[in-house]
Amino acid sequence: MRNKRNILPCLIFLLTSMFCYSVQAQQKNDNHRTNFSGEWKSKESISMGGNIVCSYVEGDRMNSKTMKIAEQADFLTIENPNPDAGAVSAINREKLAFNGKESEIKHDQGLRKNFTVKLSIDGQTMTINTIVQIMYTINGQKEAFVYVTEVWKLSDDGKTITIQAKAKSDILGDERNWKTLFYKTN
Repeated sequence: MRNKRNILPCLIFLLTSMFCYSVQAQQKNDNHRTNFSGEWKSKESISMGGNIVCSYVEGDRMNSKTMKIAEQADFLTIENPNPDAGAVSAINREKLAFNGKESEIKHDQGLRKNFTVKLSIDGQTMTINTIVQIMYTINGQKEAFVYVTEVWKLSDDGKTITIQAKAKSDILGDERNWKTLFYKTN
């Protein structure tokens, strides 16, 4: 009779222990997911793959073959070398917030870039929608817009980023699609 009274509390203890262990195991897997952080290198810049003007300054990340990315919970920061000799900083820094709200970068002569960023629920895919305003001179100074969508896909092992891009310019009128592959160097 005494053994029967101990069975129920032991069974409850055993089931509770198993439940707690499974919850802890799931939390550990979630904390160790790969992310975009690291130093990345490509054979060509993002904009060159489509052979279309997607950026308006030399130090823009679209023109760079190297990137240093630091991912936080709500945003990531991209740093790349700025080859412009007249630039204030040798490094160009861009902050991409995952909140889907529009951000803007302005430069001299009315040049600007407006963009939104969305990160997928699993944290492996990032979509950047950008409108680039550029100025050009043909029969006087004119304004043009380039509409760019980049889909960044992080590999499962976290060693490559594939960027599928498409751009449409109101100057050329046609749409271009291309892919750029970045390899993690650290």
